[in-house]
Amino acid sequence: MPSHKIERIASEISRNISEIIATEARDELLKTITITGCTVTNDLSYCKVYFTSLKDMPKKDLEKEVNEAAAFIRGRVSERVELRHTPELKFIYDESIAYGEKIEKIIEKLK
Repeated sequence: MPSHKIERIASEISRNISEIIATEARDELLKTITITGCTVTNDLSYCKVYFTSLKDMPKKDLEKEVNEAAAFIRGRVSERVELRHTPELKFIYDESIAYGEKIEKIIEKLK
């Protein structure tokens, strides 16, 4: 499958997950997360969903809690995205924002 089609599907899944979390999730923990992106395998069987959270919790505990809701979110995604097989969702805490802030602080110190 061409990569632009995979990217389009990943973008659509990411957008829909954000909408589902904002409108349909009842868990307060889910309402604190922000989807930063996602990647889908070429065979569309797995989707890694990257997120950040405002909740001050250890990232392993946060990932565990969010991954427990993955089946619910996947079911809602399957209703919204037209695919023969909805990919299995794996939520991964995105540390790139925190890493970027750390680099920015280092640069400020050097000035």
